[in-house]
Amino acid sequence: MIPVKNDSAVLRRVLADLAAQTVTPHETVIVDNASDEDIRAIAEAAGARVIDEPIPGIPAAASAGYDAATGEFIARCDADSRLPPFWIAGLLSGFTSVDRVAVTGPGIFYGLPGRARWLHAPLSRIYMGLYRWTTASALGHFPVFGSNFAMRRSAWHAVRDTVHRRGIDFHDDLDLSFHLGTIGTIVYVPDLVVGISSTPLRFGGGRRLRRGFRSIVLHWPQELPPKRMARLAGARWRSRKER
Repeated sequence: MIPVKNDSAVLRRVLADLAAQTVTPHETVIVDNASDEDIRAIAEAAGARVIDEPIPGIPAAASAGYDAATGEFIARCDADSRLPPFWIAGLLSGFTSVDRVAVTGPGIFYGLPGRARWLHAPLSRIYMGLYRWTTASALGHFPVFGSNFAMRRSAWHAVRDTVHRRGIDFHDDLDLSFHLGTIGTIVYVPDLVVGISSTPLRFGGGRRLRRGFRSIVLHWPQELPPKRMARLAGARWRSRKER
């Protein structure tokens, strides 16, 4: 599932990456979030199914795509993601037990100009590390990364009435992580790396931080870290006892 708004050039690239997967996807769902470009023609030419979502913002677009998905697992990337051929196979291999509701991996930046390209790897490690560890302190577990994850469709159906579907001032993947983490385990696979645009390094850093903070406080006071971690620990203890 790929939410899209006016990304026709990079959309062609990621659709080609999906066509080259070692495991063929059951379907590809493109959610057109009120684009000015002819996203439908590009997507349908690649055999994808197109869903129109006029409500602005990735949360609304992503939720519409998850709702429309029909496969047992829903993989998510972005239009500007660059996917290795084993991406789908790698995600699926992480679902080794029924308690695993989502599998996610990191990203590595591409697109910095000229001599700055050597910074792709170190800046990616810093960026992804900050995202994982700062959000884990609020969640009590690792989050899913919106450019590179998959979840069980049954897990989405279990949480879709509680996620925040509208707005542009929070991160939909972090919001989803709050809800998925209460029903099962999110698995982080460090070797499952996808390419991600370096745009966050050049524009909107402060805005992304504000959205991250907003994503967390949306769930307070019910999900304040001490309360959440105590509740999750209790659920894990009861689960082990039942086994």
